[in-house]
Amino acid sequence: MADASVFTRFRRRLHPGVAPVLVGAVGLAGATLLHFVDPNEPGHYPTCPWLMITGTFCPGCGTTRGLYALTHLDILGALQMNVLLVAMAPYLAYSYLKWLYRSFRPAPPRATPRKAVDPRWLYLLVAVIMGFWVVRNLPFASFLAPG
Repeated sequence: MADASVFTRFRRRLHPGVAPVLVGAVGLAGATLLHFVDPNEPGHYPTCPWLMITGTFCPGCGTTRGLYALTHLDILGALQMNVLLVAMAPYLAYSYLKWLYRSFRPAPPRATPRKAVDPRWLYLLVAVIMGFWVVRNLPFASFLAPG
């Protein structure tokens, strides 16, 4: 348990904005790499393990190629790769910016603490992802398959 207390003390000494800034820097570095190294050429990125094992598409299949298309401002190309990625991108950007803002401008303390997210939204998110996973592998929804 001594390690946990050392980690906790170290984390408490850091500014609350360190985590979102690091996540943003890693995301920017990844997007930069993705912009210059084409995932459509074989051998640059690993193949989806779910696709290799089962032969079906997971909800994330096509995300790398979709992000590559987005870094080149090709929204239609990104939609062809993964519709869910493009649909969730505005929400992810909003959530990240909200996290970043609140890290530097924390809200005043309240008498009753609020939950970060209403659990019903998380259940809805899981249901949407699972539904997308099933539907994109059905024959009539082949337009949802990547590329």
